Amino acid sequence: MNIKKLLFVTKFDDLSFDALQSLLVLRKASLNHVVFVNVIEREKVSMHRGLGYQKIEEIRLRETANIRFIDWAETLFEQGMEVGVYIVVGNMVRQVFDAARKEEADLIVVGRSRKRFIDQLYSGSDVTEVLRQASIPVLVYKPMPDKIEVLDRPFERILLATDWSPASLRAEAYLRPLNGIVEQVHVVHVAQEKDLKGDNSMTVQKVRKAAREKLEEICDRFAGVGIDARAHVYVGDPIKEIERAAKDCQATLIVLGSSAKQEWVERFLGSVPQNIAEKSDYPTLIVPPPKPS
Repeated sequence: MNIKKLLFVTKFDDLSFDALQSLLVLRKASLNHVVFVNVIEREKVSMHRGLGYQKIEEIRLRETANIRFIDWAETLFEQGMEVGVYIVVGNMVRQVFDAARKEEADLIVVGRSRKRFIDQLYSGSDVTEVLRQASIPVLVYKPMPDKIEVLDRPFERILLATDWSPASLRAEAYLRPLNGIVEQVHVVHVAQEKDLKGDNSMTVQKVRKAAREKLEEICDRFAGVGIDARAHVYVGDPIKEIERAAKDCQATLIVLGSSAKQEWVERFLGSVPQNIAEKSDYPTLIVPPPKPS
């Protein structure tokens, strides 16, 4: 599973060219084409002056985006990259998926939403909707000014959180071809406290040992392609423990397989991948489950 084409979705204040440059390390893993996407949301054009839809404002936003993309594209052309551009008016989520489908992209990159919880509850943030509906991996990029290595080398030390679901296994498979980029993978499983309850410590240790053996199998597969991998078992709330593990392991990126929960459950209760992607300080790569055959 190679990453040949990347869809870089930006509103400019959430993702800058610096962010893209840090991702160009993926060229070592087949990346040769970047598609820029800037979606001008019709309602925001209308709200800008409070006078209804303003065509002149749309033109201004289009030209501003075009000027920036031309500048970015020149740099990529000099490096031998192919570049595509979409500057479109409409619904952000719909336009992103339209572009991803037309371009047959292998990865979507978006910036983290800053909407308040109440806004997400009623309308859904753009990032949440992309994560919920995407059929290809989505990288939620979150620059961390106090952690320069994250900005410069996001794929250097990866925390892979797994529950051995089809999506988790697909996330593992997605990472293995990045053996020329990834230096280390920390494979983490978070056991829930209810699973460790037993009559004695032997029962608890048995659960831990079983999880550890599964994790070691994953580590062996990474080792087989030259990636150093280490297994870890944590216990407690998955969201808190994945964040704790990322700090413990000095991760530069968190990777998870996406949930298979029903849409209405995720909208109101959330999922572990969705919560990590939106709330964690770390850049987060969410890999969806395989398509039904």
